[in-house]
Amino acid sequence: MSTLTTMPRNGNDVSTRRETSSLPSFSSWVDNLFESGMGTGFLSNFNTGMTLPAVNIKENANEFYLEIAVPGMKKSDFNIDVDNKILSISSETKEEKEQKEENYTRREFGYSSFKRTFTLPDTIETDKISAQYKEGILTVHLPKKEEAKEKPAKRINIS
Repeated sequence: MSTLTTMPRNGNDVSTRRETSSLPSFSSWVDNLFESGMGTGFLSNFNTGMTLPAVNIKENANEFYLEIAVPGMKKSDFNIDVDNKILSISSETKEEKEQKEENYTRREFGYSSFKRTFTLPDTIETDKISAQYKEGILTVHLPKKEEAKEKPAKRINIS
């Protein structure tokens, strides 16, 4: 409910107060829908069955690791490609179920896909990239080139 107030004019001390009920505008309704989180959750799962998977990137002195949370999939569901310093990880799954009974046929199908791309630094040995899928986590190992690996601190003696 909104409240409208009129201010006094020409020194008159008369104020009137009028309450009106109004429906929210379409644009404010859409804004509220997305701000509440329902909109993004609803749209991200509509006809996809999967949102963009979460990725952790770890680095140590010798390599990078990408850990991608993609439970419920098989190794054969993934495509991993490197092209011109771009690492692409994608998956596409289709599922169909059909149940026939005497009085009805029930048919369901689902489709899900994602694609994540990463620009690799020049320090990655692209010929030695490997991947492993275990317990719902796809791990991609990105070894660094020998010249890019961190060297231990070296003490220089003064002669």
